[in-house]
Amino acid sequence: MKVLVVGANGQIGRHFVKLLSDDPDHTPIAMIRNEEQISFFNSLNVESVLVSLEDSVKDIAGVMTGCDAVVFTAGSGGSTGADKTLLIDLDGAAKTIEAAHQTGTDRFLMVSAIHADRREQWGEEIAPYYVAKHHADNILRSSGLAYTIIRPGALTNDPGTGKIKAGENLERGSIPREDVAAVLYNALTNDHLFAKTFEIVAGDDDIAAALNRL
Repeated sequence: MKVLVVGANGQIGRHFVKLLSDDPDHTPIAMIRNEEQISFFNSLNVESVLVSLEDSVKDIAGVMTGCDAVVFTAGSGGSTGADKTLLIDLDGAAKTIEAAHQTGTDRFLMVSAIHADRREQWGEEIAPYYVAKHHADNILRSSGLAYTIIRPGALTNDPGTGKIKAGENLERGSIPREDVAAVLYNALTNDHLFAKTFEIVAGDDDIAAALNRL
């Protein structure tokens, strides 16, 4: 499966691309923003393409053409303002979904955020981020694509354990970015997860078993 990874240079993205690059059944394409990020993907023998989520739908579609799936794990980052959050996390996602329609790329995985559907859980400081995730998720769910929306808890850089808890309306918790990437990898070709939205935090269940129970 040829997979366009949007936000490939992010921490989840790098873990995910590495998993795909080690699997002979998959060919990742790393969508990145600047040339300084190319060397990492060259070291994995992974093709990279230079396109920003602030570019046009046509530009995004141009690098998506021929792909079987797209994984959206991009984000504006915690150091940017609400303007960039809306441009990247919301409009960037919307443009990627539109590009998927244009190119016939039906499989679409989205990394969202825990409690993105529960406004009462949104703190004032991070509300723009949740607004962006909430509406990007809804755009994807109404798109007609074969989507899966994964909503992780607080992200950490701890080593992955391969153990998670998955479900709806989970209590807040944390999860290593490496395990989020492993969830994406397991979900990519699992048609049981088509048209599903779920939350994940660290837990005691093997990833594949937890996902198959959803």
